[in-house]
Amino acid sequence: MSNDFRNRLAGAALLVSVALGMMAGAAVPAAAQDQPLRVILGFPAGAGVDTLTRLLADKMRGTLGRPVVVENRAGGGGILANELVKSARPDGNTILMTPFATMVAYPHSYSRLSYDPLTDFLPVAHIASFQLALGVGEQVPARTVAEYVALAKTGGQYSNYASASAGSLPHFFGVMFARAAGLDLTHVPYRGTAPVLQALIGGEIPAAMLVLADIGALAQAGKARVLAVSGARRAPGAPDIPTFKESGYDIEGMAWYAMFAPAGTPREIVDRLAKAAIDATLAADTKPRIEGMNLEPTGLGPADLARILKADYDRWGPVIRASGFKAD
Repeated sequence: MSNDFRNRLAGAALLVSVALGMMAGAAVPAAAQDQPLRVILGFPAGAGVDTLTRLLADKMRGTLGRPVVVENRAGGGGILANELVKSARPDGNTILMTPFATMVAYPHSYSRLSYDPLTDFLPVAHIASFQLALGVGEQVPARTVAEYVALAKTGGQYSNYASASAGSLPHFFGVMFARAAGLDLTHVPYRGTAPVLQALIGGEIPAAMLVLADIGALAQAGKARVLAVSGARRAPGAPDIPTFKESGYDIEGMAWYAMFAPAGTPREIVDRLAKAAIDATLAADTKPRIEGMNLEPTGLGPADLARILKADYDRWGPVIRASGFKAD
């Protein structure tokens, strides 16, 4: 066999090898499309964020042309879900749906958090903003914030307020409110939103600081009253409820729900997931339903979410540290 023939044979083998490698690489996204997209949610079924996530998953399924399943992995106030997604393969088959607290509040309240929101995840989509609300049970004789403050100043049971989790934004907003109102309030953390709502209905706790979307349904059913919301303006879905500022207390704070992918996920996959999530959020038949949950649909992409995350991370850090609260 001549040297020239051997060289040509080696060259042909190299071309075949390269071609096969390119075909295998091109097949990766296609293979991923055959697998379900897992949307990991760190909170139990029944909460407002669970309803929102399932609504988006149904819409994203059609856009992506693949199954989209929501997995409730409750634990640690959302930490378990964040850990799971952080450790997931960055192949576009696993994303995180999470509220503001796990990415902004927890890093400042846990001494040893198992993830870094700024480096362990890639922003995908900012889904919706939401307001917090101060609510009281029907047994509480207060219909305004001022009336509630007067009751709380008498001490006893009226000086207790609940939230769905220690170290959550409602917890810290309650601390902020107490300082603004000159109150000595005792925070009573529950394990999730549903137990807080049951405690309000049963008179176990007089007041709670919760996500407006969660307590709003209870108020509409006549089982609680919402006294104020936390935004700079009234919530579009609850125009009759005043803000804390309108009620005479100079405090405000908005939170959000957003989707993240594991760090290392290819940019083209992130962009594809972002488009599906944004389209689902702003769709003509979806947006009104989200607004009906007392949420404000935003539908912002990765760059905007990265900017918002960093700004809120820097803004709330000093507030949380000043509270002296440590989750561990």
